[in-house]
Amino acid sequence: MPRRKSSVVGREFGNAVRNAIEQTGLTHRKLAEELGWDEAKLSDLVRGKGGVTEADLMQLLGYCRVKPLEAQYLLALFRETRESGYLKIPDGPPDQVPLLLNQERLANEITVWSANLIPGHLQTADYMRAVIDGAARDKSTDYEKVIAAKLERRNLFHWSRTFEFYVHEHALRLEGGGPDVMKDQYVHLLMMAQRSYITLRVVPNSVGVHAGSSGSFLRLSYEKFEPVIFLEGETSGLFLEDTKSLARYSSVLKRLDAQAMDPEQSKELITSILF
Repeated sequence: MPRRKSSVVGREFGNAVRNAIEQTGLTHRKLAEELGWDEAKLSDLVRGKGGVTEADLMQLLGYCRVKPLEAQYLLALFRETRESGYLKIPDGPPDQVPLLLNQERLANEITVWSANLIPGHLQTADYMRAVIDGAARDKSTDYEKVIAAKLERRNLFHWSRTFEFYVHEHALRLEGGGPDVMKDQYVHLLMMAQRSYITLRVVPNSVGVHAGSSGSFLRLSYEKFEPVIFLEGETSGLFLEDTKSLARYSSVLKRLDAQAMDPEQSKELITSILF
């Protein structure tokens, strides 16, 4: 069976298989010997590159004594690896899907377009609460835990990766939580924009209809994998990996690059709103 490119769902599948293998206490080399496989075959599997059949997978899961429900889940993931996109319907907010957070940790470049709100990575806790208060709330969700999880994304910020945020002026001026909350939010934006690996650019209202009118999205770029687009819905998160979608969203970002203010002009605009 030919190898396939590593995909988001393939990497999630690979991580789950790796966890199953760890439960055996065997090294990959020893397990490959026990199964009669080449070690490279097992290595490709846990890296999400495929290279095995369903029968191979069931042989591995049986040897690792994976419980039936977990085995069914892994088999479903394995079948999903043949698809060009991945729809995830989580128990909580879509931007807190562990899969997304894992992919963000793997990415070396994160590009965000935010049309209606301050980008999530750059939100203060009080602004997050204001956004939640204004939304249609789910009574079963512990939103303080959601906020804590969102704040954990700040750990992504590191000089080893780069971040580029495009945000519409409308999102900056949309008040949430009152003047004091917004003042703190603007100050936080300006502070984050001073970091060398963070670029913040504003698409001004004067542009009118703009390239990002179809909605907000996030692009993750990796050193070893193809880029991924993430779209967040009200109750689901969609990963796009097909060539046509990637090309289309690259065109959107290229056009936003032409329409947005440069970083210094963007900071000046935020400062003018602040004072």
